[in-house]
Order: sequence, then structure tokens, then C-alpha cells
Amino acid sequence: MKPTLVILAAGMGSRYGGLKQVDPVGPAGETIMDYSIYDAERSGFDRVVFVIRHEFEAVFKETIGAKYKNLVEVDYAYQEMGDLPIGYSVPQDRIKPWGTAHAIYAARHTVKGSFAAINADDFYGQDAFRKMGEFLSREPDSQGMLNFAMVGYLLEQTLSENGSVARGVCTLGPQGLLKGVKEMTRLVRVEGGVENQEVPDLPQRLTGKERVSMNMWGFTPELFAALDDHFPRWLERNAGNNKAEWYIPFVVDELVKEGLATVSVLPTEGRWFGVTYREDKPKVVEAISKLVEEGVYPERLLG
Repeated sequence: MKPTLVILAAGMGSRYGGLKQVDPVGPAGETIMDYSIYDAERSGFDRVVFVIRHEFEAVFKETIGAKYKNLVEVDYAYQEMGDLPIGYSVPQDRIKPWGTAHAIYAARHTVKGSFAAINADDFYGQDAFRKMGEFLSREPDSQGMLNFAMVGYLLEQTLSENGSVARGVCTLGPQGLLKGVKEMTRLVRVEGGVENQEVPDLPQRLTGKERVSMNMWGFTPELFAALDDHFPRWLERNAGNNKAEWYIPFVVDELVKEGLATVSVLPTEGRWFGVTYREDKPKVVEAISKLVEEGVYPERLLG
């Protein structure tokens, strides 16, 4: 069975504003998702599952999903606030969605085989999809463990010129396996490197060569059972905190530290592009235009 690409597209982009998943960035009006699906299909993926919200289902299917019907199989999963374990209910004053782990959890009834999960509004590049496709197509040597993967980007290749960014900075062990992920929330480029300025008076210096997670993960379907197990625990730990979000790196980190999973970090030297701030969009358009000029992508991506 070929792997599935799960695209997390339920978020609206609080800092950016608007449904940025359908914003054109390519020369023929392509979206970032168009490039992801194009790269994924060429890397062996034959099915795409969009995780969206019911409230913008019609515009999303018309604007995005219909474009791919002749390229890959397309399906949908829906991230809804009320999709909770039995015995739990949405707190009355809960406004925020439950996070990326919950978005992947929403696809549990739709995804049956191995899959990659990515953000809708991030450009990951051909090398990342090729390496992930190769990993997911291999027969796992489980030895009783869950075998997952993550594409690791160089920190310096993921920064914004328009403000600080949050990144999961990885610690690697033998054979390139993930030992842990530390979330750093105020990373900025400075002369000679990068600083984490969470504590302004005590900035933490980094080289920029650290490997970071940009939420491109490879999973087997056994992940869903682990999410079923961890979700109630997370809800209990965060009872009363109606702003807390359940992020997939946190779940993976817990599984690794519990000795239940291994995560292969697939290194890429490719650049990641993202529209964290509205001011980032011209740089993304420029970068994609350059890739088209170099022949990496055709001028009209989907024919």
C-alpha cells in the first residue's frame, strides 16, 4: 500500500489572518499546498486526506480539493471541538482548537496505512518528500516499537525576517534517532547565528545548524492507538487551562521517552518556506519563482 499524505488545514492562521491555505504563491496562481501535493505524488504518495473544519468545507473543496481529482485520490477528515474521548466534553469557555495532535487524531477513521502529516501552509521541498516517501515505503523493523520519522531542517533555513518564530529544536542520538524535542518560542536571526530570546536579559545562543521539526512527520497507523491512550491523560493534565493545545511533537516526545517509539530524523539541506507573517508572503513568492526559473517546477504546476 502506498503512503497517504495528511494535510492539516483546519487552522485559519491567527497571526496572518484569513484562510491563507488558499492564497496563491506560484506563477499560475498555485498555493503552497499545490506544491506539496505535486512533490508528494512524485514521491510515491497516491492519496491525500485534508483535515479541515466543516465551516469552510464548501469553499475548501471547490477551491482546493477539486484540483487534484485527476492526480491523486482525495478525502477529508474534520477537526471538531467536540471530537473528544468518551466522558469528556468541551468546556463552556473553550475557544481555541485542540492542536495538531488532535487534528491528526481527527483522521483516524479515514487513514488506514502509513502516512505523512504536514501543515497546509508550509513549503517543504522535493527532497523532504522524497526521503519521507522512501521511509514510509520500507517494511518497518519494529522489534515491538513504533517506528516513526521526522524531516529535520537546519534551523537557519527556517527563520523569518519579519519577527520571531517558534521551533522544536531536536536532540539526536545514535543512528540519527530522535532523543527529544525542545520547544523554543522566540527564535531570531542575529549576527553570527541565532538567539532564543524567551528571556530577553538572558538570550540563548544557537549556531543555526541545529535540526528542527517543521511538523513533517511520518507515522504508521498504530499512532492512532497511542493518541487514543494519551488524549485523556493530556485533558486531565490541562483541565482548567482553556488555552492549552495538544501538539503532535509533545506526543512523539512522550512516546520516545516512554520507550514506545523510535523516530528517525531524516536530514534535509533544503529550505523550508512558510507564511508566518503576512510580510513573509513576498519572500515565498520570490523563492518559488526562482525554483520555477531553475526548472525545479513547471510554470503551470497542475497542467
